[in-house]
Amino acid sequence: MTEDACRIDVWLWRARFFKTRALAQRFVEDGRVRLNRAGQESRLDKPSRAIRPEDVLVFAIGARLVAVKVVELGERRGPASEAQGLYTSV
Repeated sequence: MTEDACRIDVWLWRARFFKTRALAQRFVEDGRVRLNRAGQESRLDKPSRAIRPEDVLVFAIGARLVAVKVVELGERRGPASEAQGLYTSV
């Protein structure tokens, strides 16, 4: 993967939406994440799909609908304050 892209499962894990990468993989495989890039919306169904900064992700966790704009891809799964810098709410 290039430096300007990241796997969706890795990013969701780094951004601390899921405790493990395996949970993030299963969530994506179930088709529960939508990607909006340049005005086109698509459903992500493979954990290996790439996301880039400026992409908008929409998914539901529990009873909460989450819509976030990817700001950074991150280098690691760091503390919560670092994870919150990876996205902004839409």
